[in-house]
Amino acid sequence: MEIKVLYEDENILVVDKPSGIIVFPENNIENKALIDKLLERYPALKNVGAPPRYGIIHRLDKDTSGILLVAKNNETQAFIQGQFKQGKVIKKYLALVVGNIKESQGQIKTLIGRALKDRIKQQVYLTHQPSSENKRRAETNYKVIERFKDYTLLETVPKTGRKHQIRTHLAYLNHPIAGDKLYGFKSQPCPKGLKRQFLHASYLKASFPRGDTKEFTSSLPNDLKLVLENLKLII
Repeated sequence: MEIKVLYEDENILVVDKPSGIIVFPENNIENKALIDKLLERYPALKNVGAPPRYGIIHRLDKDTSGILLVAKNNETQAFIQGQFKQGKVIKKYLALVVGNIKESQGQIKTLIGRALKDRIKQQVYLTHQPSSENKRRAETNYKVIERFKDYTLLETVPKTGRKHQIRTHLAYLNHPIAGDKLYGFKSQPCPKGLKRQFLHASYLKASFPRGDTKEFTSSLPNDLKLVLENLKLII
């Protein structure tokens, strides 16, 4: 699997992550990870951060594609992680959801934490719930890009960085991401040709240690483009 580099300088790598590969191994899982492939190409990343993530600044789920930042030195890693914590990094994702979202745009503000009945999943908690203690604030904005029969294409902007945040929030709206086997509902429809969750990190804007601000974009992968083309044929 070839890893496409969108941008590179002495401090940062911007990678266009393909779907179907984990970013770095977790929980003693030995699957081949994106960081393994990057270390083959950039051995000096072993000097950045700590294993298993080394210079990787943030994560994308295995079946989510798109923009991923990788720091080439500890100073850059610390600086950009600080930007993430302060909410100064802007990220946008394209998501195809099941059903027709009535509003043209909206905002989801809840608490998110590990699900009580399934430790693999996250779930939404509301502030008045007894089980909401120590759960973390999560906020996602969205707007409709295009409507199809039985599906809606959204641009989503997470304002916080919780695990599975977009997937959890859209399922909470009763519009789970198409193809999402973890957060999708039983017997929910799946578009023709879709083999994974339809979620793509398409845009990122961040400031860097030298004081410059950069924007990066990633086109929708061919497998997801084909899904949309098939939907356009359905009247």
